[in-house]
Amino acid sequence: MRENIPHRHVLGMRVDATSYSQATNRIVQAAKRGESRYVCVATVNNVMESYDSPATLRAMNEADLVTPDGMPLVWALKALGIRSASRVYGPDLMPLVMGAAAEAGLGVGLYGSTEEVLKRLERRISCDWPHLKVKYRHAPPFRALSWEEDAEVTRQIAESDASILFVGLPSPKQDLWMANHKGKLDVVMIGVGAAFDFVAGTKTQAPRWMMSAGLEWLFRLWKEPRRLWKRYVKHNPRFVLYSAVQVFQSRLPRKHKL
Repeated sequence: MRENIPHRHVLGMRVDATSYSQATNRIVQAAKRGESRYVCVATVNNVMESYDSPATLRAMNEADLVTPDGMPLVWALKALGIRSASRVYGPDLMPLVMGAAAEAGLGVGLYGSTEEVLKRLERRISCDWPHLKVKYRHAPPFRALSWEEDAEVTRQIAESDASILFVGLPSPKQDLWMANHKGKLDVVMIGVGAAFDFVAGTKTQAPRWMMSAGLEWLFRLWKEPRRLWKRYVKHNPRFVLYSAVQVFQSRLPRKHKL
């Protein structure tokens, strides 16, 4: 899926400089072939979780495609030499893939969030993509699954005839889940996180000007301070500092690099 797509490692984590059309096409083509693949949509949180955890770093770097979901990663790619880099935002990618899947006659599955959100998401799908078949839907409990529970979920997905599975879990939980299920499921898994809520209309997205300015995190923090403040306080300052150092070092002559 990553053939001929330029990439850079931002603080050790690979980020692919793909586009909406390219990512959508490669996801659908892999799904048509019945391949077991997974796609991560990456933000600063993914980078810093990978920086802190070898298991998360491995899951991200072994993904078949890692899109720059957040503007800071787009800026990092540009600063590291890929001037054409652009954002591939999960809540925008998800509807595009749904539309392409409907045209290709591929079934999709929904794994994550809550039952109420999934019901509203299915209503949105039936309205906007009436020919798209939702072959599987499950809202897992907010805890780790037992071995038996995970085996049952895996069996149900495998038997559902879904070709594309949207995974809406918190990150890095969703990335680790997809990495653990690659090879067990002949589907293309896409970790879209909060996109379930945004596409279903249960949460409000930041204004586009805030997204373009890289301030979406501030909007989300304002909306969900109790859930998100630790993430942003821990990760954002370190990302700014460490990525600035990486960019600075990348521009030094080789013999002067640390």
